[in-house]
Parts: sequence; C-alpha cells; structure tokens
Amino acid sequence: MWALPAVSILLVVLSLPAGALGQDEKQAGPPPEDLPGHVNYLAQQLYGVMLEDATPVTDQIQNLVVKELQDWMLDRSPSDVEVRREVDMAFSELHYPLFGQAAAFAQPWKDQVVIGAGYTLGWTNIDRTNLIAIFSNRAGHSHLVTTTKFVPRTDLHYAFPPQSGDAFRFFVYGIRLGESQPRLSVIFYSFDGQNLKTLWEAQDLYDGKISFGKDRVVTTYLKEQEYISEQAAGRKPPRHETIYAITPQGLEVQSEREIPF
Repeated sequence: MWALPAVSILLVVLSLPAGALGQDEKQAGPPPEDLPGHVNYLAQQLYGVMLEDATPVTDQIQNLVVKELQDWMLDRSPSDVEVRREVDMAFSELHYPLFGQAAAFAQPWKDQVVIGAGYTLGWTNIDRTNLIAIFSNRAGHSHLVTTTKFVPRTDLHYAFPPQSGDAFRFFVYGIRLGESQPRLSVIFYSFDGQNLKTLWEAQDLYDGKISFGKDRVVTTYLKEQEYISEQAAGRKPPRHETIYAITPQGLEVQSEREIPF
C-alpha cells in the first residue's frame, strides 16, 4: 500500500493552525446539561481570546446565568448571601486561570427589595467582563428588571448611601489590574424601579482609592504623567484628593487638595 513519507506527514502537521490539533476532541459532543458544566464548557473557549473578541461567548454565559437566576428567584425572597451562593454555583466548575466571582446585594426600598446579582468573569489577570442583573422582589416573588455591564476589566463592589427621594441609588466600583498601578472606576447609579441612570462616574483613576461616608465620597489618586515625571526626577509625586457631597442630583465637589504621597 502506498503511504506518505514521514517527512511529508510532519510538514502537513506543522502547517496546521496553532491549536488545531486536539480541538475537535476538546469540543466534541454537546455541552453538559447542568449549568456549571455548561458554563465551564463555554468558558474554556475563552483561552487565548482577547476581551474585544470574547462577546459571543460571554453573552452566552450571561444568558445562561441570568435565566437560571430568573427561574431560581421566581418564588423566592433571597438574601444577598443566598444570591451570591447561587451565582458562585454557576461558576463552580471553572479552574484557574478561569474564574467567576459573585457580587450580590439585597436592599429594601419603598415596597420592595432591590436585588443585585452580579459577577466578574475572567480568564486572565487583565481580561475580565462583568454583569449586574437587577431584580425586584415583592410579596415573595422576584422578577428581572434590567441588566447592565460595568466597566470592562474590573471587579465589582457596591456601596449604598442613605436613601432619599424617589429613586434607589447605589455606587458600583472596581479595580482594573495589569498596569504599573491599579486603576479605579466608579459609577453612581439611580434606579427608578424600571431603569438605571448614571448620575456620576469616574474611570481609570491612577492608583485610585475611594471611601464612602454618610453624606460624602472621597477619592484619592495620582496623575499618571505627573507620577512618571516626578519619579524620573527622584521625587515623590503628590496624591490628589477630591471630596464630594452626595446631593439629590448626584455628586458635587466640595474640596480638592494635594496630599503627601
């Protein structure tokens, strides 16, 4: 029987696209029926994919997780701990460097409880996407109201000022890694029971930090170019502090100053 020389076979193998060998085996068969298995099946497709190209996969994962939360929460009044546990379950089969980190809240407002079911999905230290699903709970029943995606490449944290007026207001903030200094992003949201509105935001504060008081917010940060030039000259750069008052319209600057590094 005629056969290709070994050298010819080697050339054919080397000419295949990177990752082609074994790809059919890795993706063979349908995804698992259970949610953690299905999420893991999809998330493995993110290896080597840039964040900008990951939307087809991350959207599928989002749809699965949100649908599961809708079904699970339909006849429940869950606490934030229970919601966090349910989101963690969805990502329980992921293995490093893949990870899914839950971030949840449940806050009373008017005649309902506003529930935030959020997560950060990452596959490198830099490539991360996130989601916040807002549910309304009344009389033992919960329904999905809206979803939003926070700033890409960050994790998720929440803070809640004293509530007043006709809207439920909350802060979402997160840190982006992967550069010489971490970057802070913050959005102040207003929720009227149907829609989310951005009242104020700050993105990519260089080495940024934030603290929340009863009626104020304080941010400190470095100015990147100033930091670079001062470091090059052997000097410590100043840190910049801004104090905001929380107002019905959002945030209003009260004072700004430089503080020692």
